[in-house]
Amino acid sequence: MANPNIVNVTSIVGGNLGFNLSNTLTATLATVAADKIVKINRITVANVDGTNAADVSLFVDGMGSGTTGVTTTGADATVYLAKTVSVPADATLVLVDTPIYLMEGDILKGGASASGDLDLFVSYEVLNDA
Repeated sequence: MANPNIVNVTSIVGGNLGFNLSNTLTATLATVAADKIVKINRITVANVDGTNAADVSLFVDGMGSGTTGVTTTGADATVYLAKTVSVPADATLVLVDTPIYLMEGDILKGGASASGDLDLFVSYEVLNDA
């Protein structure tokens, strides 16, 4: 699995994803296809329950060993962006506000402590090298 060259992309397409999170903490939310890199611009989570707080967990699974020119030592294949972070009732929390890249084959997974209480919003760009 080679990471696409972002200088030589054929297209850059912006998009948004929205999820009402289940209480399956390892639910697959998005998978990066071959010849693609996804630049995550922002991830927010809103608690739509008017009474109770709920916890959010979000992680990247299947991470590779790095990219050309970067040597990793002891890198985990699964890395949390948020782990059981409490979101108060009727509140919104920013989980990611600085861009990160998901490489081809990476899988964004996550869930909530209470099914249906948390809405997750992801703003992203797909960089296509195909």
